[in-house]
Amino acid sequence: MNAQPNTPAGSIPPRPPLPGAPVVPGASGAPVPAPAAADVPAPAAAGRHINSGRLGVAAAPVARHPSIPPRPPRPAPLTRPSRLRSAVRNPRVLLAAYLVVLTLIAVWPVPVDSGAGGLLRRITRVFPFATYARIEFGANILLFVPLGILLALILRQRYLILPIALVSTVAIESFQALMLDKRTPSVMDIIANLTGAALGLLIVAFVQWRRGRGRAPAAP
Repeated sequence: MNAQPNTPAGSIPPRPPLPGAPVVPGASGAPVPAPAAADVPAPAAAGRHINSGRLGVAAAPVARHPSIPPRPPRPAPLTRPSRLRSAVRNPRVLLAAYLVVLTLIAVWPVPVDSGAGGLLRRITRVFPFATYARIEFGANILLFVPLGILLALILRQRYLILPIALVSTVAIESFQALMLDKRTPSVMDIIANLTGAALGLLIVAFVQWRRGRGRAPAAP
């Protein structure tokens, strides 16, 4: 019969260590089992806040990993005035609007200046050199200046501008000769339209040359 070890009255014997658990010596030299994994509080997850009523401690969030690029800000949506402004500044949109107006002028059944006879006579009376033929020639020049400007802004092959203008004006004059009895086609109209397209091309070339000259660095 084995003798029981003498323990003081009212004391609790130590818990036997779990199999495989590390054993650390106690203050009295008796082995004390290491705390189990379940008894140790788990560390807070990275990036989460710990709000405890008893502790009152909040863990700081973990900074973003340096390999993750920051999300770029979303561009602000274009409002209706901004869309209209960007469309007006687009030379292709302006060219489309110009071609609509040019087509209406070309296929109009009567001359567009038929109601301005009185005004033209008063202008001729004040400025005798401003005859009807000269006013008409100048109006045809101004009519094709926007075509030369817009094509110069759109096309890289600017040598095509005058052939395009020539084909357009010949088509207009041919349509008026074949389909409209009250319109009078003229070779002078073709020359005036080509002059206007060339003038528009020269305006764009001059403005771009001036801008390039202003941006060029000054010579030392």
